Amino acid sequence: MRTRGAVITQAPGKFEVVDLELDEPRRDEIMVRMAASGLCHSDAHIAAGDHAVHNYPICGGHEGAGVVERVGPGTEGFTVGDHVVFSFLAACGKCRWCASGMQNLCDRGAAIMTGGRPDDPDSHRMLLDGAPVGQTCGLATFSEYTTVHVDNAIKVQDKSLPLDRLCLLSCGVGTGWGAAVNSARVYPGQTVIVMGTGGVGINAVQGAAHAGASRIIAVDPVAFKRESALRLGATHAVADVEEAAELARTFTNGQGADAAIVTVGNTTGEHIAAAFSSIRKAGVCVVTGLGKMSDVGLPISPLELTLYQKSLVGSLFGASNPTVDIPWMIDMYTAGKLELDSLVTNTYTLDEVAKGFEDMEAGVNLRGVIVFD
Repeated sequence: MRTRGAVITQAPGKFEVVDLELDEPRRDEIMVRMAASGLCHSDAHIAAGDHAVHNYPICGGHEGAGVVERVGPGTEGFTVGDHVVFSFLAACGKCRWCASGMQNLCDRGAAIMTGGRPDDPDSHRMLLDGAPVGQTCGLATFSEYTTVHVDNAIKVQDKSLPLDRLCLLSCGVGTGWGAAVNSARVYPGQTVIVMGTGGVGINAVQGAAHAGASRIIAVDPVAFKRESALRLGATHAVADVEEAAELARTFTNGQGADAAIVTVGNTTGEHIAAAFSSIRKAGVCVVTGLGKMSDVGLPISPLELTLYQKSLVGSLFGASNPTVDIPWMIDMYTAGKLELDSLVTNTYTLDEVAKGFEDMEAGVNLRGVIVFD
């Protein structure tokens, strides 16, 4: 069938909306009519060329929700009309990592930047003028319709829930929340620094507050984001990490924060080093922000790492298990324990995708969301 989607034909470049051909779903696949797609900084990294992809053109978007339009032959567990939220990481449920309760590290993640199927990187479902089009994370949520593997789809039981809110659970919410709850293992009474409070960091604030942190210091140069963090659980908000580190020391007898979580949109080694310096002995620095693939090296002291017994931890999708954690987050949202509504700052049509990314770079959104008709 025909669909319209926003693609990148080369990097650096900008997303442009084109007409695409979309294949019918095969076994273990579903075709989904998109309801909404979040605008995540990872897509901006692809457009900038910071993250190389296997195949151009590539249709963007990996944070989305929609309604099942068609079900592939022999595909179990889904029917036409089901509401689904995507996980940007496929979870096969069988590999070593899935079996160990670490679905975010599923072996199928190796295909995440190929644009093909999670089980076959060279197999594509989109075409542009007869040539294969990659799907970001195997999803391509910047398309009116998309065909995806069921390993990326989580069914929503309550069809009354707004998909333009639930779409945020595909990436940003779980990444931030899990960075605090799963990776930093925040517990009651702690002092936590969250460095960057956009679409991911604002949820690290929510996660730290939910876990019972006594003091949550949000760091962001944008006043709007600092104000938003204070509304969603931060106890303090400052413009730079040095001020946050000094503030944390005043709360901890000079020791430093128990945890620092780095969620900066364009993360550098300097950001990580500053966060690492802000934590106490035996503290943890969690890094979930992304930078350029070509960047290497961290300007941290090996002596400080060893003698202060500090931990530096990477966190992919908040170390979450999407088939379990996304339904939990839906339950938390319906119970009023997780805020999603106010995270959506502005909505856009598909044709306004470039404007959405401009607003992201300008710092005016916590999350911009493309809403489809």
